[in-house]
Amino acid sequence: MGPVRPENAMVQRQPPPTGRTILITGCSSGIGFDAAQGLRARGWRVLASCRQEADCARLRAEGFESPRIDYADAESVAEGAARALEATGGRLDALFNNGAHACPGAVEDLPRGALEAIFQANLFGWHDLTRRVIPVMRAQGHGRIVNCSSVLGFVGLRWRGAYVATKFALEGLTDVLRLEMAGTGIHVSLIQPGPIATRIRENAVPHFERWIDWRASARAAEYETLLDRLYGPKRPDPWELPPAAVTARLIHALESRRPRARYRVTVPTHAMAVLRRLLPGAAVDWVARRA
Repeated sequence: MGPVRPENAMVQRQPPPTGRTILITGCSSGIGFDAAQGLRARGWRVLASCRQEADCARLRAEGFESPRIDYADAESVAEGAARALEATGGRLDALFNNGAHACPGAVEDLPRGALEAIFQANLFGWHDLTRRVIPVMRAQGHGRIVNCSSVLGFVGLRWRGAYVATKFALEGLTDVLRLEMAGTGIHVSLIQPGPIATRIRENAVPHFERWIDWRASARAAEYETLLDRLYGPKRPDPWELPPAAVTARLIHALESRRPRARYRVTVPTHAMAVLRRLLPGAAVDWVARRA
């Protein structure tokens, strides 16, 4: 397998695990970090991966094993998965795909490169990592794969076209994987959060600045609302929940004898799911335009 690179060095070797093992991505903050802490407290052996080596080093200092996995970097995915499995002796009970980013902007202003970049990070890397752990789960006869989607995985909102596209695709790919894994002992679930207190807005700014030439857009005047949301002070959201709300659903998906196909988190997610079932498309569009 070759020498271990410093960026993928794990914490010191631990004794063979007696509990369950899980690999979680996107653990630098927010949903991933809360999930790593919550599952460790429940006795799981957590491999808490991050995109940046500095964040991995911080988590190692907190006692986590933290391989670096950057979904947008195929070599990083391959090496991070290999290091994680090497550390656990080739055992993995669960995978929680979580890390993702947004690239705000009107669909007509999204260049091809922006979509290619976000699909690499939000879908292709997830698929790559999942394929690398399925053989291990098959061999051991069990496993849980949980993908963190979004309310935007089944409802589109303005300015979020790139992110919505990746989440819609993720939902379809996950549904098919769940059907195909039936009978293997591998259970596949989706978590669909709505507004959660994370850094997704702040983390979206570099992608917006890289790809969106809003001043040259036919919608330049309309961008004022988006610019205020990206750069202005964060306003209270009465529907926003802490990341622990997602961790609670994740625990059920991992530990229940009969995990659900989907776990909806936050009132807006439940409400939009009901509206999608009950209202005609034009009415759902009317609601979405005002969200």
